[in-house]
Amino acid sequence: MKVMLAKFYAFLSRPIRPWSRFVLLGLAALLVLSYFWPLWRISMEAPQYPRGLYMDIWSYTIEGGNEGQHLQEINGLNHYIGMREIDPADFKDLDWMPFGIGILILLTLRVAAIGNIRSLIDLTVVSVYLLGFMGARFIYKLYVYGHELDPEAPVTIEPFTPVIVGTKQIANFTTHSLPQLGTLWLVLFITGLVLVTGWHLVAGRRAAKRAGEEEAAPTGRLVEAQSPG
Repeated sequence: MKVMLAKFYAFLSRPIRPWSRFVLLGLAALLVLSYFWPLWRISMEAPQYPRGLYMDIWSYTIEGGNEGQHLQEINGLNHYIGMREIDPADFKDLDWMPFGIGILILLTLRVAAIGNIRSLIDLTVVSVYLLGFMGARFIYKLYVYGHELDPEAPVTIEPFTPVIVGTKQIANFTTHSLPQLGTLWLVLFITGLVLVTGWHLVAGRRAAKRAGEEEAAPTGRLVEAQSPG
């Protein structure tokens, strides 16, 4: 058991492959790109709004279409069904999210420069947790907005969960919720990171297996040589 642990710790201390360092630089660039495109777009259409209304969710703010007019229109419509006003100041996630992504950029660059397999695994775990938490918080926010309705609103509807991905009909409005390029860059980042980490783990397992076979081979030949006849 001690020998196995020693080999495992030795494996974790190995430097990552040179090609993976260049891949990590590219993945860090994807995180930078996520600042320049919205993460999500929520839009709605109705007979009285044939051109539709939309709002974009960025990693650091929320913007309505038509220079912010659409967000005001959406809040006005939400007032009739008792949904509270969508105010970027209420989204505390937008205060820390840019810093969280910035930390991932710095950690990725550090692993690309001087990292070993242990730091690569740590980076992957932290990235999966942080980006997964961001997604879970987004879903939770939509749930809260759709369920905390004012019972004295002019129009009474059953509490609902706004559509997360896809299209949903609410009264005479058709709402759409779709990821944008900012989310695509984040998905590509985490996918690439998991693949690079997985490759190192699989390659390390194969190397350990070959080393074990090579250690066992001389013993096997010695036993065969000592056998009678």
